[in-house]
Amino acid sequence: MNNLKTVVLLGLLSGLLLMGGQALGGRNGLWMGLGLAVVMNFASYFFSDKIALSMYGARRVSEQENQGVYWRLFPLVAGLTQRMGLPMPRLWLIPESSPNAFATGRNPAHASVAVTAGLLEAMDDRELEGVLAHELGHVANRDILISSVAATLAAAITFLARMAYFFGGRREDEDEGGSPLVGILMLILAPIAALLIQMAISRTREYGADASAARFTGSPNGLIAALRKLEAFSKRIPMDASPATAHMFIIQPFTGSSLMRLFSTHPSTADRIARLRALA
Repeated sequence: MNNLKTVVLLGLLSGLLLMGGQALGGRNGLWMGLGLAVVMNFASYFFSDKIALSMYGARRVSEQENQGVYWRLFPLVAGLTQRMGLPMPRLWLIPESSPNAFATGRNPAHASVAVTAGLLEAMDDRELEGVLAHELGHVANRDILISSVAATLAAAITFLARMAYFFGGRREDEDEGGSPLVGILMLILAPIAALLIQMAISRTREYGADASAARFTGSPNGLIAALRKLEAFSKRIPMDASPATAHMFIIQPFTGSSLMRLFSTHPSTADRIARLRALA
């Protein structure tokens, strides 16, 4: 069901991009929107991991340089990857006191899992395994690529709308006349609709990664305990994170209490725990 929802939502997002290009620039606008999405997806596919890791000052965890961290993370990740049939990802440490983690990389063979220093301090081994299994669930489910595509399409839609604002929307082309009203509506509503769909995709993939963690650790209890701790810490020690990368983390890195749930990258922790309990 999660995969079906994702396909439908990505289809809506792609359709919105094409409709926006058509409304704002006719056939030329449609091709411009499609070309823009292809270029941005290509860049996102190959470089999003490097950008995210450098943005948070992540350092590669090695046996020589980070022995304590390495020997705590390596056995847990190695055991999980063996059970999940995944290659061993690269491990990274973020010098941040707020506990959190994310996975990135264009496919399982090029995956990275990053954890904050605060996560290692706050979690016991059972909880840490639940968090790592969740992130590897994203890798196994190709959520990193799906989220990157969704974010790229949403950015392309917003870019088209802004281009219309600065350059006056579509002009008459060789095929058909334009509708100023449609152009204005797309200018206002398209970016909002794109953001809503992108957030819905992100929330759907979180549920899937939670289910994967419960399955491959043998119990949802470790992740449930970890989510409770993460929720408490996110309110006391919010992470200084970019909203553009919020969807990557296991829990939203800032509290965002003033935001409506529709605009949240993550389901509520209570909903996630309720679904995990049902899996038990």
